[in-house]
Amino acid sequence: MDVIWPWIQSNLLSFVAVFTTLILLYHYLIEKGTGVRLSKRYRSSIFETQSKIFLNATQYLISGNKDLAIKEFLNAVDLNRETIDTYFALGGLFRSNGEIEKAISIHRSLIARENINETTRVRALRELALDFDKGGFIDKAIETYQDVLKINRDQEEVILALCRIYEDIEDWESAHKYRMMLSKVGKKNQAETISHILVQKAKAFFETGNFKKATEELEEAFRFAPSVSAKILRLKLFIIKGSLEEAKSLFLELLREHPMYAAFIFVSLDEKFKAEQKIVDEYKQRLSHLRDYFLKIEGDDFLNSPAVILSKVRLLKDLKKPQDAFGILKRWMEGHHSSSEILKIEYIKLLIDLGDTKAAVNETQSLLENLHQSLTRHYCNECGFNSDNIFWRCPQCHEWETIQFRWKV
Repeated sequence: MDVIWPWIQSNLLSFVAVFTTLILLYHYLIEKGTGVRLSKRYRSSIFETQSKIFLNATQYLISGNKDLAIKEFLNAVDLNRETIDTYFALGGLFRSNGEIEKAISIHRSLIARENINETTRVRALRELALDFDKGGFIDKAIETYQDVLKINRDQEEVILALCRIYEDIEDWESAHKYRMMLSKVGKKNQAETISHILVQKAKAFFETGNFKKATEELEEAFRFAPSVSAKILRLKLFIIKGSLEEAKSLFLELLREHPMYAAFIFVSLDEKFKAEQKIVDEYKQRLSHLRDYFLKIEGDDFLNSPAVILSKVRLLKDLKKPQDAFGILKRWMEGHHSSSEILKIEYIKLLIDLGDTKAAVNETQSLLENLHQSLTRHYCNECGFNSDNIFWRCPQCHEWETIQFRWKV
């Protein structure tokens, strides 16, 4: 499936051309059956010419020559201006070729027609919205997608497109609205995603020091799903309130359920927010206490996780305790001969920091012999997007909570 889907995407226009040819055949047969006032020879001539045009267009698309394919579609339009599907095929081809203005012009002309039915008009509106979307005309895309929904509110793809746009521009209020709408018309459960969106709303309040409103939005998020981002924000609110025992309990829960997010937790807890200086200072003191608590955690259920070990090592390095960090990592390396390459890199860095250059060189040579992938720290397990930054929503495929830590580099 991983191989077939990219192939289908790369040949999508070819399928469109073949499909349109079949549509033409269908219209030809309908016309023949209903007695259109054209001679049999004339109808056959039109159909044969259109078929040849679409077959030529298909061949050009398969060979990657979009310009010649467009030329063939234009010939089809000149031959029979009443064939709506030809216009749709041509508009889609212009859009995929980056000729957005031409695609917009074609779809607008279809919408302006008086003799088309509602289904065709909705389809033209949807295609126009896609033109605006791909062209970067975000406001017009939103407006046109919304026009489609005014006619038919059950357009799942249109609602999903609006969700993506609003999430991209971080309009979390609108994103929430359309995800709720999507949950009513789509088959996929949206609870987890809605939870993430509500966490983003809560996070915005948290960053401005409105902890009461942040708490309210966060509780709403938990009603949909206890996402990782929701639990991390709740942890921050526990620290703000001084509820350290609750914070420790939730922290341990996160480590047990999602050990790979150990490093992410402290990155999130370190994010700045606006509040009275006293509140900020107290938060930092309590966070320091939580770090100390984490560094003292023992037990196989925690110390068998490479993410937990890595997080401890990096915290100790930040605290200017390279010897302690080296001790933890060395014990891990001795007990896990198939250690991840990320941990091996940290091990080499510590050897350099401690002045053991000979051992560092030996470890580096061993590492380089097995180096085989990207050096980015994180990747999306849905689409493979790579990044050194933490992301709860993948910038490429737009899925939520798909981030993975790269243990092999």
